Amino acid sequence: MPLLDAITAFVRVAELGSYTRAAEALELSRTRVSRLVMQLEAHLEVRLIQRTTRRLHLTEAGERYLARAQGILQALEDAEAEVGAGRVEVRGRLRLNGPMSFGTRHLAPQVARFMVEHPDLDVRLDLNDRRVDLLEEGYDLAIRIGALPDSSLVARRLTRCRLLLCASPGYLATHGEPGDLEALAEHRCLRYRTGGGTEWQLGGRRLAVQGPLDSNNGDVLTLAAEAGLGIIHQPSFLVAESIRRGRLVPILADEPPVTLGIHGVFPARRHLPAKIERFLDFLAEAWGDPPTWEREMELSPFTQ
Repeated sequence: MPLLDAITAFVRVAELGSYTRAAEALELSRTRVSRLVMQLEAHLEVRLIQRTTRRLHLTEAGERYLARAQGILQALEDAEAEVGAGRVEVRGRLRLNGPMSFGTRHLAPQVARFMVEHPDLDVRLDLNDRRVDLLEEGYDLAIRIGALPDSSLVARRLTRCRLLLCASPGYLATHGEPGDLEALAEHRCLRYRTGGGTEWQLGGRRLAVQGPLDSNNGDVLTLAAEAGLGIIHQPSFLVAESIRRGRLVPILADEPPVTLGIHGVFPARRHLPAKIERFLDFLAEAWGDPPTWEREMELSPFTQ
């Protein structure tokens, strides 16, 4: 029995509360994970996990062993980070999570570039717009946009973006351009739905707007705006290309835009693994501040 593999399997099962979820995190079969835990119990001659048809829980011995085992794995990871800090190579498994639209347009291309530079690195990249639990779901790093809630995670700001008001030339020719923020109430506004709300935060206040479409996906709204269905309030990384190609036109550009931080978020640890630290450095340099997608848009400097 590979003892370290068995300890790792036990810790993941205990942390995730499920053999199936532990198997997914470790990229092993559920049978393999179960066998490793049973072999560890046989090696220790003690039951670590009580299994029932509905749930599992740790025995008293399992609780004690978990605390020690987590310390052992963390110490090994810290030692690897210390040794790896002086190496040029970036290797191992990097598990990433990011938002869907931003991830497709701006994160995935940089992941590919980084992997070309570091061929010994294996990456798992998952894109979705829900707020994942890094520890529970086994991610090393997540890219998050906007305000960050208080948590035990560590965040590093990589760049920023702005929310811009845009409409198609055809829409503006038909409906005219709003003269101020209050005039948006008279227009067809295509709204991003998040947390059950569709209000827009503009000019330091929230504005109730109406329109024929709301969606939980910014690409959907951008395409609808290009088709002339209404005005959108979307991040620069989504609309920059459409503006550059003339499919969308910024409006109310004199109003101070909402600025959103784009952060790398990772679990707190004493030594950050080289693969994470160097990937964060790579992203910060690749995107820049102001970011690459805003540099040709003649926007005013960031004010925050």
